[in-house]
Amino acid sequence: MNLLFSIDDNFVEQMKTTLFSIYQNAAYEHHFTIYVLQKKLLKQTEEVKEFCKRWEMEYIPLVIGEDRLFDNAPISSRYPETIYYRLMVHKYLPKSVNKILYLDADVLCINDFSSLYELDLQGYLYAAASHKKLTNVTKMINQVRLKNYEAEGYYNSGVLLINLAKAREEIQAEDIFQFIEDNQYNLLLPDQDILNGLYGDKILPIPDEIYNYDVRKNATYDTISRGEWDLNWVICNNVFLHFCGKEKPWQEKYRGRYASLYKYFWYKSARA
Repeated sequence: MNLLFSIDDNFVEQMKTTLFSIYQNAAYEHHFTIYVLQKKLLKQTEEVKEFCKRWEMEYIPLVIGEDRLFDNAPISSRYPETIYYRLMVHKYLPKSVNKILYLDADVLCINDFSSLYELDLQGYLYAAASHKKLTNVTKMINQVRLKNYEAEGYYNSGVLLINLAKAREEIQAEDIFQFIEDNQYNLLLPDQDILNGLYGDKILPIPDEIYNYDVRKNATYDTISRGEWDLNWVICNNVFLHFCGKEKPWQEKYRGRYASLYKYFWYKSARA
């Protein structure tokens, strides 16, 4: 299984926590190859390499270096250059890799994800989850804002199964830059907006309550499922919890429903 992250030195421990949770919840033995997009070689490269080796994972850094491909991309303190790398990841990966699962470093795996990785993409560029059941009122706004009326929803890019063979055929840097130029005043979440604006109609929908559960929306999930998706259901059925938003579970004052679960994996990975 090929896994992809895009981080800088500030998110090494978070990525290790995600990787440890994946290792702990794999239903059967897999060979994991971990690709990490990075502007320059991580300072903790040897530590990450040893960490992965301990769990029989292969670590392969994808160093962007002085490649100026994203010089014109919107960048801020909240949206560093690294968030764009996944959009052109097919440029940096070996041609022998035809499928990869991208994960944000604030995702926690709590059950085996083979069902997602082995999904037939049916010619789609991506498989991803939208949170339209949680925020359906924004669907039309995003369609108008990003001028993609064919998309079924606004997809979250934190868990993204990528069809690399298809991406090599269809995704061009020039299209991305042109989209940025045409929509520079409309981009709220730049990388996610680009993904939805250009490729939203080429994304295979997957259920967010299983593969991209927004932990901020517990009450909403409870309501729309009429109480079915309670804590017990999530622990038994969910695959990826996504700690979206500014408040993060590694922060000392974080008090979300899944804080203890995240911190269990955080401390276990730190001691591994």
